[in-house]
Amino acid sequence: MEGEFVALVVSERPDGSFERAIASRKLADLPPNETLIRVRYSSLNYKDALSATGHRGVTRHYPHTPGIDAAGEVVESAGARLKPGDEVIVTGYDLGMNTPGGFGQYIRVPAAWVVKRPDGLTLRESMAFGTAGFTAALSVHQLQRHEVTPESGDVLVTGASGGVGSLAVAILSKLGYRVVAATGKAEAHDWLRQLGAQEILSRDDTRDASGKALLKERWAGVVDAVGGDILATAIKATRRGGCVACCGNVASPELHTTVYPFILRGVTLQGIDSATADMPLRTQIWGRLAEEWKPSPAALAAIARDITLGELPPLIDAILQGALRGRVVVAL
Repeated sequence: MEGEFVALVVSERPDGSFERAIASRKLADLPPNETLIRVRYSSLNYKDALSATGHRGVTRHYPHTPGIDAAGEVVESAGARLKPGDEVIVTGYDLGMNTPGGFGQYIRVPAAWVVKRPDGLTLRESMAFGTAGFTAALSVHQLQRHEVTPESGDVLVTGASGGVGSLAVAILSKLGYRVVAATGKAEAHDWLRQLGAQEILSRDDTRDASGKALLKERWAGVVDAVGGDILATAIKATRRGGCVACCGNVASPELHTTVYPFILRGVTLQGIDSATADMPLRTQIWGRLAEEWKPSPAALAAIARDITLGELPPLIDAILQGALRGRVVVAL
């Protein structure tokens, strides 16, 4: 198949700085993987912004097209599982990191990365979730796997105004949990209540500086997208037998704590790796997001807004500065 398509291309200048531009690319430039997909929607994630600013820990070689999320139709694919016209979702793996990603109208990826769109979820809705929603859902899955139920007590969501946090609030609320949302954005309080949060904490309320190894037990479960001192504080305040799902590090990748919450209260610190989750789990989680875990249309509309590819570049800087709320869906 011959032809050109439009993509966001990040290039390195001779002085070592990076520039972003909407440019034409050729299908022949895509890697020789089994499945060619016409991308209809993508979404903006923090990792995309790192790739788009030249972060070598995310993307090694430039020019490059970021976009760790993509949803669209199969154009061609080897094997019998996928056929032309199938509507599909691709998130994680190496997409948008060193494999050209969803900020282009076409991607070519291994068939093993591709999830068929479940009934009950449109392509656009799948990107309102994207990696952020998939990560939030994996966190909820782990809380449930560790027997944290709505009857267990309060669940804390940190970084609640971000993509992972806002979707975690909406999913947990839909499932009947009492959600306490922590955010550094005072202007987001009413919005978080609209999503289902029943209590709002400021960032300072979730950071303990006492030096104590344990705090008063409060949280039955935690979804933490922040890391650093806020994660350490949440662990110290988690109830006996509770679970803390750790899925982000926007505040800090470092964690300074003691063993006491783990050996005296039996707290579980559960890491969430959405990029390499295996296909059976992916299929299960996307199925739940399409059915019983799917927030109301009003909640999804409040969380996600739509932009064009041409409107994307300035928002890359905004997400790095913590200036975005919820999710940004990119229409291609």
